Amino acid sequence: MSNYKQHTKEEILAATIPLFAEKGYARVSMREIARTVGLKAASLYHHFPDKQTLYIEATVQAYNKHADLVIKAFTLKASPELRLRHVIEKMCKIVYDDDNFRRLLEREILDGDETRLQLLANHVFGDFFRNINELCQELTSNLDPHLLTVSIISLIIHHYQITPIRTFMPGFKPSHNDPEVLARHIFQLLKNGYA
Repeated sequence: MSNYKQHTKEEILAATIPLFAEKGYARVSMREIARTVGLKAASLYHHFPDKQTLYIEATVQAYNKHADLVIKAFTLKASPELRLRHVIEKMCKIVYDDDNFRRLLEREILDGDETRLQLLANHVFGDFFRNINELCQELTSNLDPHLLTVSIISLIIHHYQITPIRTFMPGFKPSHNDPEVLARHIFQLLKNGYA
């Protein structure tokens, strides 16, 4: 009797996300993924033709897990300023709550593989970036919307990237880790900058 069982594509992706988040793309093999999921390698290739396809789909699934929250913030019937506040709140919560998603993004940026970055830009983050960019255009004509979009994303992600060291820096308070506290801070900082 075989120890292997059938897995859905979604189950395989869910089991793969933490592997890629922990080790990065280059240090995870299809054999390791198959072993972790409890599949034969051939069965894994039945679902995914290659590791890059599996990786992109895993990243898409990691992002889609939160996409509805962010989309609701963009489509809120409210002023651009209020929508920005909601987007920042949702992003802070996502990055705080989901280490795997944040680490996938960090690893990809550090790795710098142009092909995968282009695929991620097109298939995972492109719409999200465009939505923030459009919101930034509504907020102000005094600032470059692309740079403002990058600044918003960077303020959120970098805050959690440097958490291991900033906890030892002067003035640190445990409340600084709270996504609601961070969201209020970033929103106020941006509001003062574009007003």
